[in-house]
Amino acid sequence: MAHEHDHSHEEVPAFALEVPEFEFLRYEVAEGIAWVTFTRPKALNALAADVLREIAEVTEVIAEDPEVKVAVFTGEGKAFVAGADISEINALKDVFIGREFALAGQEVMNHIAALPVPTIAAINGYALGGGLELALACDLRVAAAKAKLGLPEVGLGLIPGFGGTQRLPRLVGVGRAFDLILTGRHVPAEEALALGLVNRVAEDAVAAARELAQAIMKNSPVALALAKEAVARGADVPLPEALEIEADLFGMTVTTHDMREGTAAFLEKRAPEFKGE
Repeated sequence: MAHEHDHSHEEVPAFALEVPEFEFLRYEVAEGIAWVTFTRPKALNALAADVLREIAEVTEVIAEDPEVKVAVFTGEGKAFVAGADISEINALKDVFIGREFALAGQEVMNHIAALPVPTIAAINGYALGGGLELALACDLRVAAAKAKLGLPEVGLGLIPGFGGTQRLPRLVGVGRAFDLILTGRHVPAEEALALGLVNRVAEDAVAAARELAQAIMKNSPVALALAKEAVARGADVPLPEALEIEADLFGMTVTTHDMREGTAAFLEKRAPEFKGE
């Protein structure tokens, strides 16, 4: 797959990003794409507390890495992420501790959702419970044809707690969200596509995610970040207020190098050379 850049024969960059050592995930950057791969296939990449902590850390790295234009999350083995760590949940004995557990997971998902670069979940296999909630925190979802998605928490005497009851209905509508949440069923990839739960289905989710990332990266990084911000900030406010947000952010694009370059390139019938500024 991707690999770390070899700077041994290059000038040392002015910006040297310190990447922490990760135990439960792999972080690589290649050709502008950050690849975050969950590496606990025997545990079906379950979101234990230590894994959640590393995800929070890796989002900070992505946000600060100037080489990253798009971030892709995927898993090793037969699961993308098969949920939270059930043994950790079983040990929760107190309503306040339970609430803190949910808030901690939500905070990690919020870190993903707040990333300034576009994010893609390359759903290579099972995306259940917290795994689907992680995918829902991404901007786009690409599923392997064999993938299964679902929020099975009610079958464990739980409800989704890492954002599933809120992000799912916002994505697919309340009626469809109730179907998935109240049955807890596993949804095959093709049905997930029909529901609007995923954007694309392919034999190879990682290859499809790379293709999608490359299509996104042809565009202005500044415009991509502002478009993300417009959608995110406008999603939960009344339409007149949301339109004000859009107008404000549109106004910001007008002063950028990328807007001058993009419009000039269009008029001159050539490919633009965006700088992200």
